[in-house]
Amino acid sequence: MRLRTVVAILAIALLAVFTAANWHAFTSPTTLDLLVASVNAPLGLVMLGLLGLVTLVLAVYMAMWQGAILMDTRRHAKELQQQRTLADQAEASRFSELRAALHDEVAQLHARLAEVRDAMRADLHQNADSLASMIGEMDDRLTRRGGS
Repeated sequence: MRLRTVVAILAIALLAVFTAANWHAFTSPTTLDLLVASVNAPLGLVMLGLLGLVTLVLAVYMAMWQGAILMDTRRHAKELQQQRTLADQAEASRFSELRAALHDEVAQLHARLAEVRDAMRADLHQNADSLASMIGEMDDRLTRRGGS
């Protein structure tokens, strides 16, 4: 239990013991002046009743106050959960966009690589043809010199 609860229970128990020990004084009648009239009643019981009424009013007030705080807390928790959900959705969306962008970039790199590979093959064939032509030309020159 909380310290406040223990203190409240202890105070009520002490009041009950005090009341029981002085019950005769609590119940002895006294003339009470109510400003507009006078009444003959036990002052102790009247004061005890007023104390009980004030305690009840304060307990109801505290219950309503805690209920309002609890409602605010629940409302804030719901709003926080909604914000978390929105943030998670935004993050998932960003990951999806990043994945799509990376996929497009990789596809462009593959296409560029294929273009470069094809260009290099064409250059290689052209160089090979040029080299073969040069070798053939040198062979013809050597044959003409050796044959003449």
